[in-house]
Amino acid sequence: MTTERDNSAGSSNADTTRGSKARHALSQFLNSPFAGMSPWILMALLTGPGRFEEAAASAFALSLLLVIGTHKRGTSIKLLEVFDVVYFGVMALLALFASHGVIEWLEKWGGEMTNIALVAFALGSILIRQPFTLQYAKEDTPEEFWDSPLFLRINYVITWAWVIGFGVGAVSGAYGDAVLDDANNFWTGWIIQIGGLIFAISFTEFYPDYASYRAAVRGGWLSDDDKPTSVLHVFDWVPMYVLAIGIAGLVTDSLNTTAGIVLIVVGIVAINIYRKVTAAMDQRLAQTAPPRPSSPPPPPDSASN
Repeated sequence: MTTERDNSAGSSNADTTRGSKARHALSQFLNSPFAGMSPWILMALLTGPGRFEEAAASAFALSLLLVIGTHKRGTSIKLLEVFDVVYFGVMALLALFASHGVIEWLEKWGGEMTNIALVAFALGSILIRQPFTLQYAKEDTPEEFWDSPLFLRINYVITWAWVIGFGVGAVSGAYGDAVLDDANNFWTGWIIQIGGLIFAISFTEFYPDYASYRAAVRGGWLSDDDKPTSVLHVFDWVPMYVLAIGIAGLVTDSLNTTAGIVLIVVGIVAINIYRKVTAAMDQRLAQTAPPRPSSPPPPPDSASN
């Protein structure tokens, strides 16, 4: 009986741990800009000839769920989430009431419209001096740092990275539609657009620690927790992405066999080379880093995203 109770207790503790980890992962997701991006990604994945209505309705439903989830958790509703609801609400209404000709136009140009809308949103948030990443960063940053120059500068720079990522997608998609007349072109409709998005995500993960370290060096308040990191880490994803392009090209028959195999081989080789190069650069930066003071003063500008 004791063994059964112990096993039951152990199973219960394991379930509780898994539940706690799942809740933590969900919380981390909702506290990041990636949550606000998810309806746009869903729209891009689902949209296509004859599927605009389903894509718009699904993206609108997801945007509503995100707002409800944010409200239920007691955290602030973000500008991006509000923009999601408004934009996809309009798209859903168009899907219901627009004429067949308008729907056909949206099926072709809807992707470019969403990319342009995102560029306008991100750029607009900078122009009104409320970069949209700021609201997400405040969820994980003590309030005393919210007005610090470093915290604000980090979020302005990261938001500019999203402007670039969205802009790449908009230009690529427009070229595919207007010049190639192929909304689902392997390169302009998918690879380049996804690459722009991955760049923005990678930069968002990389830049806060990098900027904080550089500020610590300039301010003379380095601590043992501050580790020098090479800017090469912004592009850690590129070799793996090249490998993925090769595999995706072969699976979808978008690339001939030779081109697909070449990309796969190049990706595999580049992964190992890039890993060694970035490790060597990190080591070199660590060796040339200024000495840490024995009792560093508290950083006046310090903040993390």
